[in-house]
Amino acid sequence: MSSTFRIGGDLDVRRLGFGAMHLPTGPGPDRENALAVARRAVELGVTLIDTAHLYGGGANEELLAEALHPYPEGLLITTKVGVARTGPGGDWKLDGRPEILRDQVRQALRRLRTERIELLQLHRIDPDTPLADQLGTLRELQAEGLVGRVGLPEVSVEELERARELVDVVSVQNRYNLLDREHEPVLDACAAAGIAFLPWRPVAWGKTGAEGEIAAVAAELGATPTQVSLAWLLDRAPVVLPIPGTARIEHLEENLPAAGLRLTPAHRARLDRLAEGAQADPG
Repeated sequence: MSSTFRIGGDLDVRRLGFGAMHLPTGPGPDRENALAVARRAVELGVTLIDTAHLYGGGANEELLAEALHPYPEGLLITTKVGVARTGPGGDWKLDGRPEILRDQVRQALRRLRTERIELLQLHRIDPDTPLADQLGTLRELQAEGLVGRVGLPEVSVEELERARELVDVVSVQNRYNLLDREHEPVLDACAAAGIAFLPWRPVAWGKTGAEGEIAAVAAELGATPTQVSLAWLLDRAPVVLPIPGTARIEHLEENLPAAGLRLTPAHRARLDRLAEGAQADPG
């Protein structure tokens, strides 16, 4: 099992990344801790960090730039656009209109202190804007040199196929974990096409029996249940790039050794069976 993956065929990252969503961005001790967590992730070898305009309206992007700029060679910070405060009363809503996407990319470039976003992902497909307009805008930003590669959000196999007719899709970010495999067909499609699959909510707990079985496997391997869950994802397919998030250094230091945990075929078989009858978390 390789510990790295080449996104788009040319962008090398370590497969176990970091999701920055949970990092506090307000002033004070919590912010200082968040900066320390981001820096510690890179110290421990993380080369893929996921953020988004939605996370604090860009505040999360600014936090990462404060923590890590100038960026070390090989570090990929991917961000997402397409959710804006354009709903009733200024509420957040899906908004993939070309002018919104362009504005959020410009803001991301400024906040991340970079001239090019190497991997830009659409946060969600906006059902009120033609897909050709959304992806056409991202394709134009690529042609202008502001975006390197394009990824997609919660998509079905059919939506992925349609999108690939409009733009070169190098990553997909769908909800997926040991107990929630609703998007297994999408993962299979990504594996067949060599598209990076970034599962969000990569660690989730369900029924007590399932939790007990994960804990039992963890005990047998001398690992934690979280490490087992992440190792299962890494073992699932070479295109899987989990991005577990945390605001605590101790959790970060617990998560990352999962990249070196090897499941036996027997353990893998036991874990594979856990999804049978498991219900997806609706949260």
